[in-house]
Amino acid sequence: MVTSSMSWPMPDFTSLKLVDTHAHISFSQFDHDRGRIIDQIEEDTISLLIEVGTNVEDSRRASDTVCGLKNAFFSAGVHPHDSSELDEQGVLTLEKLLSHPKAVALGEMGLDYFRNLSPVDAQINAFEIQLELASKLGKPAIIHVRDAYNEAYEIIKSTGYFNGVIHAFSGDLEFARKFVDLGLFLGIGGPVTYKKNDELRRVAREIPLERLLCETDCPYLPPVPLRGKRNEPYYVGYVIEEIAAQKNIPAVDCSVKLFENALELFSLKS
Repeated sequence: MVTSSMSWPMPDFTSLKLVDTHAHISFSQFDHDRGRIIDQIEEDTISLLIEVGTNVEDSRRASDTVCGLKNAFFSAGVHPHDSSELDEQGVLTLEKLLSHPKAVALGEMGLDYFRNLSPVDAQINAFEIQLELASKLGKPAIIHVRDAYNEAYEIIKSTGYFNGVIHAFSGDLEFARKFVDLGLFLGIGGPVTYKKNDELRRVAREIPLERLLCETDCPYLPPVPLRGKRNEPYYVGYVIEEIAAQKNIPAVDCSVKLFENALELFSLKS
């Protein structure tokens, strides 16, 4: 069970550009202290946040959560877990949401063969529909992949649309290079700090910094030393520090480049 992290002493990340390219602060886990996180965004403690939708209704909440915030934007899309619920009306609603000036991406979409909460054929269909919509709208795709890297790669390659990020990347270096060669970014989150995750640290070390993004996937995937607690946007600082360590560069410089990468992908101005 994920618990609140408020009893943990807050680390000092004030020197870093804190960029969370994949957050879910509209989820119920933040109902008791969402205002504190919104204050961090408004006070520039968080330099940039992308609130990510996981189904049609959740995408509406994502829009409502960030609509008045200067450093926050949102995506609209349907997660593979909810793929079987995506119908024609849902696609039309997503397209309408994506016309909002705060909408910067489509997703999260993709394939999850680990849990298979929607049938595989429904996942593939929803993924292809959303990739086509992203291409039509010229917006980047936020792509969720778990235990389906080969299948996801082939679907993306077949569409010819390579504007996006493989969120919460958990594949090996070979797949990392294949996605980057297509022109995609890789989203690196809390698991890069986990003791047994040498392969993800290898990915962070070997893939050019220009193709990486930092994220939390909060309230999930908290970094060390917060495993078992609720994740939140501020803790992306741990991720930035680990990427910097793997690159052997100052964390401040790393954070600036990751910020620039996010601006590039989401077509934002600094």
